[in-house]
Amino acid sequence: MSASAPRRSKVPDQKHESEAKKQGWRFVVGIDEAGRGPLAGPVVAGAVHLPARFRCPGLNDSKKLSPTQRDHLYEQLTTDRRVMWAVAVVEASEIDELNILVATHTAMRRAVAALAIPPDFALIDGLPVPDFPLPQLALVQGDSISMSIAAASILAKVTRDRLMQAHALTWPGYAFDRHKGYGTAVHLDALHRLGPCPIHRRSFAPVREAGTAEASGPRGPRPSGKQTTR
Repeated sequence: MSASAPRRSKVPDQKHESEAKKQGWRFVVGIDEAGRGPLAGPVVAGAVHLPARFRCPGLNDSKKLSPTQRDHLYEQLTTDRRVMWAVAVVEASEIDELNILVATHTAMRRAVAALAIPPDFALIDGLPVPDFPLPQLALVQGDSISMSIAAASILAKVTRDRLMQAHALTWPGYAFDRHKGYGTAVHLDALHRLGPCPIHRRSFAPVREAGTAEASGPRGPRPSGKQTTR
C-alpha cells in the first residue's frame, strides 16, 4: 500500500475578502484583538485592509507564530504602503469600568474609526459584535482563515506585547515582559507578594482577591525610576 501524501496545514487566504467584494463591498477590513484574558494591561484591537492578491509569506494566526516571526511580519505589514491598518488600546481602568467583553468591542470600534479610509465591511474574529458601525461577518477562528484577520491579530499582539515590555520597566517586580500579564505562576506569586499595581484589572477575581489581602497590611509595590512614554 502506498503512503498518502502528508496533509498541508491550512493557512489564511483572501477567500472571504473576495466573496465580500463580489457582493459589492469595496473596502473590506479584518479585525482581531489581543489581551482579553490577562490579569493586567490593556486589550488591543487591530484593523487591517489588504490589497487584492496580497502576498506575505508566513502570515498566519499570531498564536501560531514565534515572537520573532510576529515582529518580522509586523514590520512587513506596517511598512507596506498598500496595507491600511490601525490599532486601538483600551487600558485596564476602562476594562474595569466597562467589563472585558464590552472593552474588547470598544477597542474594535475604535480601531475601525482610526483607519485613514473608512471601510464598508468587516470580517471579525470570533462572534458578532453588537452595535458595530459596519456590516460584518464573524468568523470563528477567523485568524486562521482570513488573511486580513490574521494580519490584524499580529498587529494587535505585537502592539500589546511591546506595551507590556514597557510596563515591565516601570513595574519590575511583576515580570510583565515574561508573561505579558497572563495569570502564570510567576505573575500570581508576584500579586501575592506585592499586591496589584496600577495596570492590573481589579475587576478580575485574582487581582481583586490580592487587593483585598493588600488592604490588610502594607506591602505595595513601588515603580522603578524609569519612565516610559506611549
